Amino acid sequence: MPDAAGAAPIVDAVVIGRNEGARLQACLASLKGQVRRIVYVDSGSKDGSQAMAARMGVQVVALDMTQPFTAARARNAGLTALEGAAPPDLVQMVDGDCEVVAGWLPAAVAFLQAHPRVTVVCGRRRERFPQASVYNRLCDREWNTPPGPATACGGDALMRFAPLMAVGGYREVLIAGEEPELCLRLIRAGGRVWRLEAEMTLHDAAMTRFGQWWRRTRRAGHAFAEGADLHGAGPERHWVRETWRALLWGAVLPLTALLLALVWHPLWLLLLLAWPLQVLRIARREGDWTVAAFLVLGKLAEAQGALGYAWGRLINRRTGLIEYK
Repeated sequence: MPDAAGAAPIVDAVVIGRNEGARLQACLASLKGQVRRIVYVDSGSKDGSQAMAARMGVQVVALDMTQPFTAARARNAGLTALEGAAPPDLVQMVDGDCEVVAGWLPAAVAFLQAHPRVTVVCGRRRERFPQASVYNRLCDREWNTPPGPATACGGDALMRFAPLMAVGGYREVLIAGEEPELCLRLIRAGGRVWRLEAEMTLHDAAMTRFGQWWRRTRRAGHAFAEGADLHGAGPERHWVRETWRALLWGAVLPLTALLLALVWHPLWLLLLLAWPLQVLRIARREGDWTVAAFLVLGKLAEAQGALGYAWGRLINRRTGLIEYK
C-alpha cells in the first residue's frame, strides 16, 4: 500500500531454520512474489535445506556453527544481510516451519502505513495439525493471543526495519524468549506492538511425544527466569509473575508437600489438593480437561527451566539450546 508520499514501502523477509525440509520449501514459496528479497539463514542443516533455498532464488546465509547458536543470532544474521545500499522499510520475520497465509502481508503493511507509531504487527499463528496431538493443540492455544495493543510478538511478525536495527536487533545470547525481550526494548524506545485479528502463518510444531512437550515447556521456564533477570526490575516487571507462578506451582508446593509427608504431617494431603483444584478451575475456563491437566503439569517443567537458569547464573555458565525437534 502506498504511504502518504505515494510510494509503496519496500518489504523484505528473513527466514530462519534448520532441517525443516518440506516445511521450509512451503515457507519460502509462500513469500515468493510478496516481498522484494528473501534471506534464509541456515543453522547447520543436514537435509539439503541450503541447496533447496538457493534453487528457489533465495539468498542463503550459513551460520558459523563453531559459535554458540541461538535463533536470535540467526535472525540478526538475516537482518545484517539486508543492510546495505537499499535496506527495506519493513521486514517480515518468519520461522522456517511456518507458511505465510495469503493476504497477511498486504493487510499488515496497510496497518503499519495507517499507524506510524506501531513498530511491530503480528496476527494469528495457527497450528497446521492441532488434532494430531495434545501437544500441538496446546501450541495452537498458546498462539491465540488477544487482538489489539500487545507487549510481545512471536517468531513471525512484520517490523519496521530502521527502529529494529536502532535498538540493536535481537539479543543473541538468549536461547528463548528473544522476541518479547526485543519488543520490550522497542516499546521503551517509543514504539508499539499490535496484534491483528488476521490469519498470519501456519505452524507445524510436529510434537508427538511427551518428551518434546516437556523440553519445550522447560525452555519457556528458562525464558521466563532470564527475562525477569534482565528486565524484571523495570516498571513492566517483565516475566516476574510468570517466573514466580512457575516456581510456586512447580517447585515450592510439591517440595513442601514432600517434606511434610516425610515427617507425617497431615497438611501434606491438603497441599496435594491444590493441583486437582487448579486443574478443575482451568478446565472450567478452557472447556478442555486434557489441556487443563497439561497446563498444570507444565509448571513442573517451567520450574525446572527457571531453576536451571538460576543455577547456571550462580556458577557463571550459560545453558545450551533446549530443542524439542
